Amino acid sequence: MGLVFGKIGVETPKFEVIKTTQNYVIRKYAPSVVAEITYDPSMFKGDKDGGFKVLVDYIGIFGKPQNTKTEKISMTSPVITQEKTSEKIAMTVPVVTNEKNKMVTMQFTLPSMYEKAEEVPKPIDERVVIREVGGRKYGVVKFGGVASDEVVKEKVEKLRLSLEKDGFKIVGDFLLGRYNPPMWTIPMFRTNEVMIPVE
Repeated sequence: MGLVFGKIGVETPKFEVIKTTQNYVIRKYAPSVVAEITYDPSMFKGDKDGGFKVLVDYIGIFGKPQNTKTEKISMTSPVITQEKTSEKIAMTVPVVTNEKNKMVTMQFTLPSMYEKAEEVPKPIDERVVIREVGGRKYGVVKFGGVASDEVVKEKVEKLRLSLEKDGFKIVGDFLLGRYNPPMWTIPMFRTNEVMIPVE
């Protein structure tokens, strides 16, 4: 029942709140290990979230884990997707969506028990990449409901303007974090975040 009403009952990434304003929060995230897949949505009949099943299969949520140790890995939240804007901005995190090729990167942060990439069971599907992500800082805005392209674009633009106005240097493309499984959670109870990397 908790899932339906948006209860988040899984591990979430560790962070420290650096600053809170009326328009956003600045968070400093601890280093972590992630599993990610970068793909053209056309590989999944145009579904931008098509990589989700590949990552879920890797950790073994609905069946035998698709990793070399057949080890179930706990789900964490949020599921991160990133799309690259057409604007040229120096990146601090690997890319995501290339407008021309319509590439999307979807990412699961792995449980904190994994501190190094080599500790993580190796994926059987070669499209899944395991990598370490260093500590990083983001401007973050949380919002509920459905994270449609239009809503996300509006939130990102507003956040970007607020951060720049307050003197933050933006150092990469935004991330979208979705905390609840859309197939089970009533839209009004979903939790989402847009995150923009800053120095």
